[in-house]
Amino acid sequence: QVQLAESGGGLVQAGASLRLSCAASGRTFSSYAMAWFRQAPGKEREIVAAINRSGGSTDYADSVKGRFTISRDNAKNTVYLQMNALKPEDAAVYYCAAKLPGYRYSYWGQGTQVTVSS
Repeated sequence: QVQLAESGGGLVQAGASLRLSCAASGRTFSSYAMAWFRQAPGKEREIVAAINRSGGSTDYADSVKGRFTISRDNAKNTVYLQMNALKPEDAAVYYCAAKLPGYRYSYWGQGTQVTVSS
């Protein structure tokens, strides 16, 4: 299985940028599709962005399209989430997740807090 560890969260002002990283260890990283989810207090967890195993295909929630970019470096076993033009509504705990083809996201990191002040 794969172990995931997020980093890069913090407190920023609206309009600022942050880059989240998720380092993976364990089995071959390139075997897994990856995604970033987020969960704000009192809200359900939602998928923010996803990337396929090669990095050649990405998908985004409508709320972050044009502002967030997901990428991966299979040589470094790391997936990134570049977040630009942050809004207060982007504040949440952000989790990275991994899945094998045909399965649900079943490997999760511990999360990293993103706080955006207005």
